[in-house]
Amino acid sequence: MADWLEHSVQVEVEAPIELVWSLWSDLEQMPRWMKWIESVKIPEDNPELSIWTLNTGGLQFSWKSRILKMIPNQIIQWESIDGLPNQGAIRFYDRKESSIVKLSISYAIPGILGKIMDNLFLGRAVESTIKADLERFREYALKVKSNPF
Repeated sequence: MADWLEHSVQVEVEAPIELVWSLWSDLEQMPRWMKWIESVKIPEDNPELSIWTLNTGGLQFSWKSRILKMIPNQIIQWESIDGLPNQGAIRFYDRKESSIVKLSISYAIPGILGKIMDNLFLGRAVESTIKADLERFREYALKVKSNPF
């Protein structure tokens, strides 16, 4: 039996929605700003799937995710279909001069980890990491905006 934890964090990025969307929707680039994500691979034969590897503090988890909904400049919604149970959505809000990026994620803590670790402590650690990830994304987007490829 697993416990589920959920987090929502958002950041405002001083960049147009099209740029913000193009950076975030390229899932294989996520390790550039997501601290715990070691890799994201998209199978050539099925672009709706992605294979994720998370690595933190010597713990490594992998999972396969499926895109449930993708509306350009608005939302990417996913669920894991194999491995570490998780689901969530990243939403994008156009503010003309800037963009709001809101990440909502829920994940199951394997029963044994739930017994070993205090869920409240784990939840705070994950939320602060996700918030820092979004801050790193903002910095990355601003760098790309000022120095386009």
